[in-house]
Amino acid sequence: MAKGKGVRIVITLECTECRTNPDKRSPGVSRYTSTKNRRNTTARIELSKFCPHCNKHTVHKEIK
Repeated sequence: MAKGKGVRIVITLECTECRTNPDKRSPGVSRYTSTKNRRNTTARIELSKFCPHCNKHTVHKEIK
């Protein structure tokens, strides 16, 4: 019997520079998936991850 929604949820992180910059190395948007604790972290997460489309480390923000 399931107890309902858990505390940890799966989130999607998307590159901020791919979305706004039309002059990039290749078309597409870099996305990563991760999990976060819904109770401890209520705000949206921003992490520095490698973007294969920009070919550098960029800020990835949580999207809905």
